[in-house]
Amino acid sequence: MSHSLKLPPEALKLTVNLADYPWPPTPSLQEQAILGQKRAQSALAFGVAMPTPGYNIYVKGDSGTGRLTMINQLLDNHAKAQETPWSYAYVENFDNAREPLALALPAGQGQAFSKAIEKLLDSLLATFPAVFENPTYQQKKGVIERDFNQLYNNAIELVDVKATAYAIALFRDNESISFAPIRDDKALEEDQFILLPPTEREIFHKQVQELEAYLSEVLLELPQWRRNSVEKIRELDNDTINVAIAPLFDELHDHYADIDDVISYLSAIRENIGTTIMAYLQPGRSLEIRDNTTKRLLLTEQYLPNILVDHKDEIGAPVVYEVHPTYQNLFGRIEYSSEQGTLITNYRRICAGSLHKANGGYLIIDAEKLLNYPLVWEGLKRALKSGRIEIESPYSELGVNTITLKPEVIPLNIKVILLGSEEIYYLLQDLDSEFNEMFHILADFDHDIRLDKLSMQQFANLMVNRAHDLGIAALTRCAVERLIEHSCRLSESQYHLSARINDSLEIIGESNLLCKQAQIAQIDKAAIETALAARDERNGRISENILEEMLDGTILIDTDGEAVGKVNGLTVLEIGNSIFGAPARITTTVYPGSRGIVDIEREAELGQSIHSKGVLILTGYLGHCYAQQFPLAISASIAIEQSYGFVDGDSASLAELCCLISALTRVPVKQAIAVTGSINQYGEVQAIGGVNEKIEGFFRLCQARGLNGKHAVIIPTANKRNLMLKQEVIDAVAAGLFAVYCVASVDETLSLLTDLEAGVMQADGSYPLDTLNYKAICRLKEIADITQDADKDDTETG
Repeated sequence: MSHSLKLPPEALKLTVNLADYPWPPTPSLQEQAILGQKRAQSALAFGVAMPTPGYNIYVKGDSGTGRLTMINQLLDNHAKAQETPWSYAYVENFDNAREPLALALPAGQGQAFSKAIEKLLDSLLATFPAVFENPTYQQKKGVIERDFNQLYNNAIELVDVKATAYAIALFRDNESISFAPIRDDKALEEDQFILLPPTEREIFHKQVQELEAYLSEVLLELPQWRRNSVEKIRELDNDTINVAIAPLFDELHDHYADIDDVISYLSAIRENIGTTIMAYLQPGRSLEIRDNTTKRLLLTEQYLPNILVDHKDEIGAPVVYEVHPTYQNLFGRIEYSSEQGTLITNYRRICAGSLHKANGGYLIIDAEKLLNYPLVWEGLKRALKSGRIEIESPYSELGVNTITLKPEVIPLNIKVILLGSEEIYYLLQDLDSEFNEMFHILADFDHDIRLDKLSMQQFANLMVNRAHDLGIAALTRCAVERLIEHSCRLSESQYHLSARINDSLEIIGESNLLCKQAQIAQIDKAAIETALAARDERNGRISENILEEMLDGTILIDTDGEAVGKVNGLTVLEIGNSIFGAPARITTTVYPGSRGIVDIEREAELGQSIHSKGVLILTGYLGHCYAQQFPLAISASIAIEQSYGFVDGDSASLAELCCLISALTRVPVKQAIAVTGSINQYGEVQAIGGVNEKIEGFFRLCQARGLNGKHAVIIPTANKRNLMLKQEVIDAVAAGLFAVYCVASVDETLSLLTDLEAGVMQADGSYPLDTLNYKAICRLKEIADITQDADKDDTETG
């Protein structure tokens, strides 16, 4: 029977032959850039074309499977056929500077409008203050000032006439008025006035008081005269400004007559610009700025629009991939500048986020990165539900408020495409009730691709064309054959390619470097083999250390002889980028009692749930096969020796059962054979993962100690399709130095390990004499009797 279970060398690996395929790739096939994934491609196409809100897309799959490439290719064609979205800008709100206004402009007109405003500001600087130096303006202003001065002079003359009647002289020094007595037609000086008799001085003072009262009376309307004069000058200034700016604004109004937001903003500028001109650009004012650079900066900070996003016309809908989805990068931010130790900001320091840039198109985000940043996921959902983009501080609810502006919200029309793993997808489904409402479309990428004539040709075309696009050495047919075999190994199947195409492209890049160093013109099979071997070498430190510990006896693994209650199991370890197999000794002890089968790994809290399930199945198997005529009473302990980390998976359950039966029957098992496989309660052997690494791990140990033709590995028959072993293992099998057996039942495994017939259960539930199962049932009956007698003695003693 062992001969029929042994696999021939050709069954240990798929050998690819592209001799019947056209080479090099034909132009028609070179357009194929994504391998397989028809289901995902169809879902993506539907989701992209669906305009209804809520039909955002979650792309589920592993990185390196071409998810982003497929999305970009699909959107590249679809987005170009769509209408280019409007541009947006923020401008000053002259009524409330804290709430800047948003302007919507047709695509491609954002920067053009900004340049038009720049031109307007340049024209204003050229016009003002020169316009106030115009003779016409000066003449009109002089008339207003003369009218005011005439009224003032008339009033003063009335006071002067009355003062003359009192023999008092009136003096004017600008707007200051003083009085002095007149003697001999001359006004007295201060020292002369002191020499006057007191009576005359007293009369003078009373007359001055009377004149001052009269002065106040005649100048009672002076403030009104002054206000009227100022108002007339202001009207003159406004009229002068309006006449000067009218041609400038009329031209802009005519050009942007069809854009309501622009017309409204130009009207607001026109209303506000007069105040700025009179405050900063009019000669003689206290705030007049003489430096043109400063003038231009002032006007720019007040009137130049902040173009948030401006899509070029006729490019279609935007496609944005946000690689760093922080809150500010996604929703925009407001920047600040320090002025004399104070943080200040204005509408010019509002910066666009990815939502602004992708508005009207498509936004691609990595789901894991999105969820890693606080408050971003909730903010994105809020934006999608409300259909608007609001720039705000995400930390205001936490008591941290750093924002001083509240920009007007912008309407949001966008389709979000999330890239993520299965775990994140199901996590969002379970924990967020709103997720399914917003992401109706799932584009599910396969882990592998069925291997057939078409997929092999497409794979070959893809590899050759990508190599050409990257500017590296050409690939030979044999090199592509080896890449296909490597892809099948990654998928653990002789019938499927791995969907992780990037892994193959990385091997091509590494091979290209080796070829350059060796001055080889083409990448052939040898170069691929060398690159794979070099990768194993780089990642192989831990596996080599474990092998050395097995060879020097630190880790106890026997590869020769026989032993009772000891079986070599097979494990797979994944540490970083390193994945390798290693044998592990499984031991079992059996003794009378009724504790059942004790999983030492579980008792030590090292065994995970799936491994513990596998051990519990052993009890079901023993009960089904051996305890149909008497109660199952057994105490046994199972351990994976020298295992100091967590253990999971049920691939050791076949080895554990064989070890248990060996300990139970006291029949030794061959240590030159390692076992892997899962079982069910009826003794059927089930498939496991990592079969290639497990076989190669045991092979390396046997090879290091010297292959003798007795070394072998037992695997489930269901894993035959998964075999893609390295060539050195296949060569050893061909030479008769190593063997791989496929088993479908526990009985087949026991027969291989012990060279004894397992025995088939007869109609009465018994087994033929001298078979392994007969020994097991007899031993269990013996233990059951011992346990029953011990229980009776305990009862009588009690």
